[in-house]
Amino acid sequence: MSITTYTELKAAIADFLLRSDLTAVIPTFISLAEADMNRKMRHWRMEGRSTAQLDTQYSVMPADFMEAIRYKIIGTRPTSIELTSQSDISDQRALNNDTAGLPLYYAITGSQIEVFPTPDQTYTSELVYYKRIAALSDANADNWLLTYHPDAYLYGALASSAPYLQADERLGVWTTLYQNAVDGINNEGQSAKYGGSGLRMKIRSY
Repeated sequence: MSITTYTELKAAIADFLLRSDLTAVIPTFISLAEADMNRKMRHWRMEGRSTAQLDTQYSVMPADFMEAIRYKIIGTRPTSIELTSQSDISDQRALNNDTAGLPLYYAITGSQIEVFPTPDQTYTSELVYYKRIAALSDANADNWLLTYHPDAYLYGALASSAPYLQADERLGVWTTLYQNAVDGINNEGQSAKYGGSGLRMKIRSY
């Protein structure tokens, strides 16, 4: 059975469940699986890059933002902006009388990125981040995850269906297969980025 589109995925889920009366709820099973995969999965195909003009204390994050990987100033004054806490930024503002300057630190504040110091001019920033998996729907028939890893979608949706169907005897099977798929995708992502050798410490010369 081919699973390359949203329609084919829904049909496969119905076939595995041996049910033809779940048309209305199968999309919910898929959405629940996507929510869980966004929490558990980190793969290089989920990485996004956004550049923006940075000239205020607060900036709006990309709509599909989940987790920052790195944030920096690019251009004539390339500088890494380090992640810190809201309380540390608040303390530093008080200690430095909120003096403007080149941003060196940032914190996630609500749906915004707060930087310190407040920019003293307009800088170009680059945010590399993990973005949400593009949700499947009738209007969005596929995405990278369904194309390369349809098993994650299938078993994730089946695991999500078990509580609804009160199929406790199947939950362990679906959950194990789903978790194996997620683990495999995460491992594949790490191997693709780091050649299977893991991260290496960068030695600096002094």
